[in-house]
Amino acid sequence: MSYNFKNINISKISVIGAGQIGPDIALHFAKSLSPYGVSVIVVDISPQALEKAKEKAHKKINKGVEAGAFKPEQAERIKNALIFSADYEQVRGSQLVIEAATEDENIKDKIFRQVETLTDDTCIYLSNSSHMQPEVIFRNIKNKSRCLVAHYFFPAEINPVVELVPGKDTETKLLNLLLSFYEAIGKVPIKVKSSYGYAIDPIFEGICQTAIMCYEKGWGSEKEIDAAAVKALGQGVGPFTALNLTGGNPITAHGLDEMGKLLMPWFKTPAALHEKNQKKENWVIAQRGEKVELSPEKEEKLVNEFRGAFFALATFILDIGIVDINDLNMACEMSLVIKAPFTFMNKLGIDKSYDLVKNFCTSHPSFPFPKVLEKAKAEGGWKLLDIVASKHEDVLLITIRRPKVLNALNLEVLGQIKNAMEEVKDDNSIKSVVITGFGTKAFVSGADINMLASLKTPAEGYNNSRTFQAVVDYVENYAKPVVCAMNGFAFGGGNELAMACTARICKKGLPVLVCQPEVNLGFIPGAGGTQRLPRIVGVEKAAEILRTARSVSSKEAAEIGLVYKEAEGDLVDEAVKLAKQIASGEVKVKTVPKEPISTNGNPKPIEIGHLSKKIDEIIVKAIYEGSRLTLKEGLDLESRMFGECLNTEDMKIGLENFKTNGPKMKANFIHK
Repeated sequence: MSYNFKNINISKISVIGAGQIGPDIALHFAKSLSPYGVSVIVVDISPQALEKAKEKAHKKINKGVEAGAFKPEQAERIKNALIFSADYEQVRGSQLVIEAATEDENIKDKIFRQVETLTDDTCIYLSNSSHMQPEVIFRNIKNKSRCLVAHYFFPAEINPVVELVPGKDTETKLLNLLLSFYEAIGKVPIKVKSSYGYAIDPIFEGICQTAIMCYEKGWGSEKEIDAAAVKALGQGVGPFTALNLTGGNPITAHGLDEMGKLLMPWFKTPAALHEKNQKKENWVIAQRGEKVELSPEKEEKLVNEFRGAFFALATFILDIGIVDINDLNMACEMSLVIKAPFTFMNKLGIDKSYDLVKNFCTSHPSFPFPKVLEKAKAEGGWKLLDIVASKHEDVLLITIRRPKVLNALNLEVLGQIKNAMEEVKDDNSIKSVVITGFGTKAFVSGADINMLASLKTPAEGYNNSRTFQAVVDYVENYAKPVVCAMNGFAFGGGNELAMACTARICKKGLPVLVCQPEVNLGFIPGAGGTQRLPRIVGVEKAAEILRTARSVSSKEAAEIGLVYKEAEGDLVDEAVKLAKQIASGEVKVKTVPKEPISTNGNPKPIEIGHLSKKIDEIIVKAIYEGSRLTLKEGLDLESRMFGECLNTEDMKIGLENFKTNGPKMKANFIHK
């Protein structure tokens, strides 16, 4: 057995290094690829390290069973896929080798020269270096076109971000293939040009340097500085805690000195960090549950310093031109569990952010003021996108990319989709459009719940619905065919967007593809769900799906005509092919009727269980009265009915229950 992806066929992966991160990288590969029979070999010269790594991996797998993440048979399959060995011969026949050894260029060079004798010329070589450029690591490899850095973040089996750093000889096709491969196995890869430390570590280690410098200046204790950093930057844990958790003192000390030589002189290992390394001591941090109090004056001083440093570091990385702003913004938030820097600056105000950086650079003269920040201030803020638009011959591909919230929609994202389509509306070289989502789990997980919870009056609800509908209508009435490639589940607004497309295709075999869960939360669909679903699958079938909020599998969706077909091959390739066929007239698809549709009279009784009877009355009216109207009139009715939900107690109850308890807890509706 093997995992077939595009033009690679993987049956064996080798991970070299059983230390801090190698076993976690191997565990992620085993979790993702063991269903395909892929073997994952962990090789190390130390039997003790291998035994410890095996114990650690099995412990994590067992915890996954206890937490319900894996079934026992899945856990056994993952364990069986992992092989721990001191014999380098086990590497022979691997299609992919990832080195995760000590951050020493001579050790890495020795490993890859040995691996080169055991693998053929098609084997892909990756290094999980955290700092070194691929040109240094792979300097003695004959075929450098298949070599690059894949930098994981702690903990590697959970943290989604991977920086992919090609060398000057890396084949572009391979880089693009690996970007898609990592996405397919559940990671969030970003492309970074070769530079010491890449894009994320200079920011993380720069924050750590800032924390230690504050400590050396006597601005607070380690505990106080940690607490201030968490407050200033929205970090999951403070910098001192992060260094302790990752065992990061030695590598950070080395990295800072090297960045001082190779990036800018501000980077420098503080004396206190050298001392901790020499004594092999951890930082003094707050214990679980311990509350750290700071005086307002101390807190303000530290918060301003951390924000100035964070914004300066993020804009410095943009200044050196190694990464896209949207990639950096997203990857910082997800890899470091910190506020997305450019979104944060916009929210705080670009003028205030500018002043924080100006003050920081003034008090740190070796830190040059970032040029890109001058431009952002002049333009009134950072221009950020949650979509990626690219051209595939004569097809525009739009990918909704908000992995942290499973591609949830808000008005800003919808506006970006519309703008991307508007830009090519009159471009004769573009014949059609494909819309898809990032990753493998969700096309769109629904509408942003915080946006919905902010609505207070029926008028606000009506206007919100109409605004959503305007963009969805734009997609439906676009002059060129629009195909939706449903790469995962489409909930709520995601399905409403999909239904407005000319045609929909989905991955085959999804147990849950579509759901309109709104009645679970105490309101009704507001972006066309009550009007388009009946026109696509019939009123009675649509009413049953909408009123019960039950899910629809990919198989059922194909059977009832909600999707054109289930795709067995590469979904985007299939969608592009279908879009071309529709544009050329080779394939005709049924579109949503604009005129009134016939109904079977009165609504059939449906068991709605715990759901709100009041909301059910509203959604029944929207479905059945709307079916007797034109689509345009029905959409306006839906918006009015959506606004009416804001007069109910049950919408407040449903939203509060979701925010407090999550989607699995049933709301206690009072039917008012």
